[in-house]
Amino acid sequence: MTDTVYSASPERYRSGMKYRRCGQSGILLPEISLGLWHNFGSVDTFDNSQKMAHYAFDNGIIHFDLANNYGPVYGSAEETFGQIMKKSFVPYRDELFISTKAGHEMWQGPYGEWGSRKYLMSSLDQSLKRMNLDYVDIFYSHRFDPNTPLEETLQALVDIVRQGKALYVGISKYPYEAARFAYHYLKQRDVRCLLYQGRYNIFNREPEQEQILQQAKENGSGFIAFSPLAQGLLTNRYLQGIPDDSRIARGGFLKKEQLTNDVLQKIEQLNKMALERGQTLAEMALAWVLKDDLVTSVIIGASSVQQMKDNLKGLENCQFTAEELRLINRIIL
Repeated sequence: MTDTVYSASPERYRSGMKYRRCGQSGILLPEISLGLWHNFGSVDTFDNSQKMAHYAFDNGIIHFDLANNYGPVYGSAEETFGQIMKKSFVPYRDELFISTKAGHEMWQGPYGEWGSRKYLMSSLDQSLKRMNLDYVDIFYSHRFDPNTPLEETLQALVDIVRQGKALYVGISKYPYEAARFAYHYLKQRDVRCLLYQGRYNIFNREPEQEQILQQAKENGSGFIAFSPLAQGLLTNRYLQGIPDDSRIARGGFLKKEQLTNDVLQKIEQLNKMALERGQTLAEMALAWVLKDDLVTSVIIGASSVQQMKDNLKGLENCQFTAEELRLINRIIL
């Protein structure tokens, strides 16, 4: 475990990281944010998690994205971040933009998931204790609850801001009509929804197809994308088979059945295109998500500092010609 006192790099804001304004707000997010869904849990090595957090901040990544159930086990990613906060980041709290969420299963019983006021309030209180924080910068409703009245979920978000436990609020993975209601409800109560978090990558175009991206912009909200590499499919890891240490081999969310011959052919074509652009497939995939101003930031997951270094290279060229975009669409669609 690293015992030396951490001192952030004085070059962290001159490392090349760019910041994008989040909708109609004072929020500025780095083009790449660090997600703690994987590799920060109790099953992971703390020293490696801490090194990645240090490297991120030293390179201008000021946004750390968490949720109550990130781990495994549930809550352990927040606990890990809380240790890093206490050991390293306390002097830099006002430079950091920290998010957490509640909505998926966290504990047993009817108040352990979804969108009730009781669950959201309880969960955030627990998250703040785990992370050694007085407040988070943004708190999300992690998913739409089809059974709880949406007014209850949204009013809980309003009250959380008014209690000072979060500076801003957002929604994640909400369908179009529920998002429309949320934007209006929150605006009417002077607690704007300032971030929509959704899955978005070259393979998954739902935010485009369902007009979620445009809806966020029209409502003065930013959009932050997760899973930009499609759980690792949009990398060169599977071009020569399934590595033993890959997510597919470990039996995670990415399943072997998803790597069909058709998908593999698409990956090979995209990889060829990336090489022609002077990028790896992962770099091109990240750049593609950031190709226009409809996306504020993209959340990466990383298992090592080297992987983070590789991902950051994607920021060196986020420009695509019209022909390149047409070719990508022909390959995928």
